[in-house]
Amino acid sequence: MIIWLIIHIIEIFLWILLAASGAYILFFALVSMLWKKPVSPLSTYLEGQIRSLREPNQYTFLILYPAYNEDRVIVNSVHTFLGQYYPYKGFHVAVISDHMQPETNEKLAQLPITLLQPVFEKSSKAKAMQYAMDQIKGDYDYVVILDADNVVNSDFLQQLNEVCNKGYKAIQCHRCAKNSNNNIAVLDGVSEEINNTIFRKAHNRIGLSSALIGSGMCFSYKWFKENVYKLSTAGEDRELEALLLRQKIYIHYEPTIHVYDEKVSNKDNFQKQRLRWMTAQIQSLFSLLPYAPKALLEGNIDYIDKTFQQALIPRSMLIVLTFILALCITLISREWCLKWWLLFLFICLSLYVSTPKQLRSHSVFGKLLSIPTLVWKMILNILKIDRKNTDFIHTKHEEN
Repeated sequence: MIIWLIIHIIEIFLWILLAASGAYILFFALVSMLWKKPVSPLSTYLEGQIRSLREPNQYTFLILYPAYNEDRVIVNSVHTFLGQYYPYKGFHVAVISDHMQPETNEKLAQLPITLLQPVFEKSSKAKAMQYAMDQIKGDYDYVVILDADNVVNSDFLQQLNEVCNKGYKAIQCHRCAKNSNNNIAVLDGVSEEINNTIFRKAHNRIGLSSALIGSGMCFSYKWFKENVYKLSTAGEDRELEALLLRQKIYIHYEPTIHVYDEKVSNKDNFQKQRLRWMTAQIQSLFSLLPYAPKALLEGNIDYIDKTFQQALIPRSMLIVLTFILALCITLISREWCLKWWLLFLFICLSLYVSTPKQLRSHSVFGKLLSIPTLVWKMILNILKIDRKNTDFIHTKHEEN
């Protein structure tokens, strides 16, 4: 009898633990469906008239490409970006070339950019950005961070300039997949879009800050230069979020500005990428917690939300663990299992709602059979997490 009581207590504890993450996802999935008031033709006309009276600013942008061992993709990415339909004097591209081949650096040196070649004992994206801000002279209005594999449309800066004219100091663009060459790449792309729905669009919809994503980010140049030196881990995007939210600076998500990102397409790279993300999440949680009581007293809801967000169980692990435990509890007691199957149903519903309509196809969801293997690799990563480790875990790009 006592043994059954202990098992029941453990079962309830596990359900509450998983249900907390499930409830968070479900809430913001439903928020993403909130009706938005359509813009009337009259209001659009009036807004246009006001803008014509007040000439919009044409901002200057510094574009940073931190590139560690990215010989396969960096030249094409930079060459594509230089085709922007934006005044040539309005932007400047800088590549921080770390551990790249001499042939790659020779090709980059022929382009109208600044090529920086630091030598780090231990490389990291944060160190690359700090080095760039030390070396690059001149003054800009905004700095844009792009990954070496990121490709953007030719009107990227034009669109970004329009958003910057609204007064935002921190902007996250819509990062989306540029490849779908196998099941893993497709699922990685779908996962990215679910993140965009839950942690960016839905958050902005109720007045909360968007999550940052590591690339496709735009910041006030002055703010970035003052704060970039505070970064110290491989989870630089989470550190930037914490700095912004602690200073009560709102992060805007712009879904109309696309940044095409190469998705991982093999299991080893998937495991390395998720290990980096999981390590960064744990590091971020421990760094956010000490300031949480003060944020609560100050009513800094953005910061509290971000702290809770770092404690969430990764979604793919959440859905697989819930399903496995629901099966196990069903074998133990049919009286206990109902809440588990309801939780599994609500998690599935949340992820379905959060997936953009164009990705809700049989071909995409038919690739879900790959999830158990990927989740197993994520579980193995838990044994490798060292929250004190600041080493950069590089994810290589594969030939497509």
